[in-house]
Amino acid sequence: MGKYSQQNASSGAVYGLGLIGAAIYFISHASGFWAGVLGLLKAIVWPAFLVYEAMAYLGM
Repeated sequence: MGKYSQQNASSGAVYGLGLIGAAIYFISHASGFWAGVLGLLKAIVWPAFLVYEAMAYLGM
């Protein structure tokens, strides 16, 4: 079992820190309760926004 170990587990930590940072950003800019809830949902899917904007910028 020790022969096959996960070597690239740091991506989960990066996503977790990004999630926390995005949640703080979106919630701090919310004007009300439901805007804060929407901000939390946006924080969960922020990588999708990032990839979409990157592809749009690169013209793909």
